[in-house]
Order: sequence, then C-alpha cells, then structure tokens
Amino acid sequence: MSDAITTEQPAGAKLKLVNMIQALNSAIADAMEADDKVIILGEDLADPEEGGVCGVTKGLSTRFGNKRVRSTPISEQAIMGAAIGASLVGYKPIAEIMLMNFTTVAMDMIVNHAAKLRFMSGGQTHVPIVIRTMTGVGFSTGGQHSDYLEAWFAHVAGMKVVAPSNSCDAYGLMRAAIDDPDPVLFIENLPGYYAPHPAPEPGHVVPLGNAAVVKEGSDVTVISYARIMNDVIAAVKDIEAAGISAELIDLRTISPWDRDTVLASVAKTGRCLIVHEAVTQFGVGAEIAAVISSELFGKLKAPVMRLGAPYAPVPFSKPLEMAFAPDAKRIAEAVVSLAG
Repeated sequence: MSDAITTEQPAGAKLKLVNMIQALNSAIADAMEADDKVIILGEDLADPEEGGVCGVTKGLSTRFGNKRVRSTPISEQAIMGAAIGASLVGYKPIAEIMLMNFTTVAMDMIVNHAAKLRFMSGGQTHVPIVIRTMTGVGFSTGGQHSDYLEAWFAHVAGMKVVAPSNSCDAYGLMRAAIDDPDPVLFIENLPGYYAPHPAPEPGHVVPLGNAAVVKEGSDVTVISYARIMNDVIAAVKDIEAAGISAELIDLRTISPWDRDTVLASVAKTGRCLIVHEAVTQFGVGAEIAAVISSELFGKLKAPVMRLGAPYAPVPFSKPLEMAFAPDAKRIAEAVVSLAG
C-alpha cells in the first residue's frame, strides 16, 4: 500500500530540518530508550571513536553505556556472529558493517545463518537484527567501497532490504526494522547523509513493504529508491517542460517491495521507468520489470525501461564516477524517450 509522507506544522511555525545522520541517530536513541534489549555493535561506534565514521551513533555510548554500544575489532564475521547469537537470547542487535562492499566478508553469517535460522527451526527461532551499512558514489572511494549490492540480499529468502531516500523515512524505517522479527539490511547512502529534509515526529514508523507515491501523474510511472530518488524528483522540472506528467514512486523497502502500489500506478499510466544506482544487469529493476510485464501484459503502452549503472566496478576517477550513476538529466531524457 502507498504511504506518502506529510509533515504538518502549526501556522507560522518554522519547518525543522534534519539530515539523515541526525534522523538515524534519533531513531536508534528512541528505540534504545523504549527497549533495553536494543544494542549496537560495530567498528568505531562508541564515543571514544567519534560515534562511527560518519557520526551516526555519536553520543549513544555516553547515554546508554558501553555494554549496549560496543566498538568491536575489525572483523565483519565476528560482528555478525555476535549479533546473531545475541538475537537468539532475546536481544535486538543493530550491527554495523561499515561499508556495503564489506558485507562480502560476512556473507556466510548473513546468508547461511541470519536469513535461514527461521526456516531451519520451523519458525521457532527468529533473528531480529538490523544490519546497517553504507555505500554510494560521489566521494571517489573507488570500486571496493561504493557498490550497491541490494540485489544480492533481496535474492535471499528470509532477508528484508530497506533503502531510505530522506531523513523522515530513514527514521521511520529504522524504527520498523528494529522491531521486525527477521534480519533487515538497512542501506544508507553516503552522499545522501547530509541533505536536509523535514524532521520526523518522535515514534514515527514507516511499515516495511510500503512504497510512497511521491508525486501523482498520468503519463509514465518512475520507480526508484535511496539517493537516486532525489535525482528523480529533480528531473521533474525537465519532464514537465516536455509536456509529460510523471508519477513518482519511492519503494523505500526493496524486499518485500510494494507490488500493489507499483502495479496500480503502472496500470494507470501504461509506461514505467525503473531507476537505481546499482548496475543495471541482474538488478532489482529486472525483477520489478519482469513482474510488471507479466501482470500487466497487454495493458502496457511501451516496454518497461530500466536505467542504472553500466556493467563495471565504480570508477575512482571523478569524471568517470559522475558518469557512472544515473542523474537527473539522464532520467529526464529516459522519461521523454519512454513517453514517445
């Protein structure tokens, strides 16, 4: 179902803005305040290490103590193993794998243990962990630090995958992820950390699996998530200048994705563009395109189009890096082409 965000303010009140770092910090702090079983572990998370490489957990070890906010050795396998073990005895761990590429070091723990224990125990054992990780092009961190690998995890039964595009959703999705009984991969975008958005209300929750209809339209549906959603929004000016009405959908949750909202929108517009920062080949867009093409066969006015990165590692060179991921200009051009 759709769940568009609105932030109501009293008349004359100044809109409070926060960035995603501040929103995530508040979400985790509020969850820890509400439930003493919520704990955090990962590299450099405590205050003596500045509360994480980007400061998302800054202040939390001082407030809640080092027993609940633990800086760990540099061992992704150990971080995930400890988080899984803690979850099995009643805790709700938030485990940070600093960069998404580093999840490769802990794939055995994530895929063969965290995701499968519910199935292997006949539903008797759940693993309520949140795996926070960060990625994204824009800071010239190269091919071993910038990949979007969400399709890997969306392909794993038992995993949920979340990718917020703004601060309000980041807060609400984090609160929902912490309370979910299954492992949730929570993808944060490094270049998207610092953009200000309206502050969420304390306790705001965005249910997992609910997309947001960011803008209604009639000619083409554009689907995205994470930071690229903001490029989609930025493309609207050029899209409308071409006389095209675009409906914008922010998935927010990649797995399970909101089929009902997506199919209803594409059934209305008859055209669909799916945009993501990840490599196009074998990506999330391929799964969504396949479902749309199957479910709406005969109703589409044009083939479903995908726009993503080329089949290559993320370049280190700044000009090549900027050419790697879709931007507002290319998104607008794709929409105009799709609309004929």
